[in-house]
Amino acid sequence: MTQSRSSESGPAWTFLTNHAHVLLVLAQRPDRVLREVALEVGITERAVQRIVAELEEDGYIHRHREGRKNAYEIDLQKPLRHPIESHCSIGKLIDLIRSQG
Repeated sequence: MTQSRSSESGPAWTFLTNHAHVLLVLAQRPDRVLREVALEVGITERAVQRIVAELEEDGYIHRHREGRKNAYEIDLQKPLRHPIESHCSIGKLIDLIRSQG
């Protein structure tokens, strides 16, 4: 029987993707700089930049300037992408994670 590997930096795998993690962090604080998002998610700033570009390209987030910083607005009505979960919206996923008690 194989055990799940875990390191000091965190679990070997998670149920949500880095795209979901970035989205959840931006939902919590839309004006967060991408360097902070990268630190919280545990990936590189460059990876966060790529993920944000993909989310923006597909209409899941919209970027706008607030002073000298970017801020992100999430389209809460957009469905999740995989056919198994496409009946659920981004907003429902965010609500589910936020309602952790």
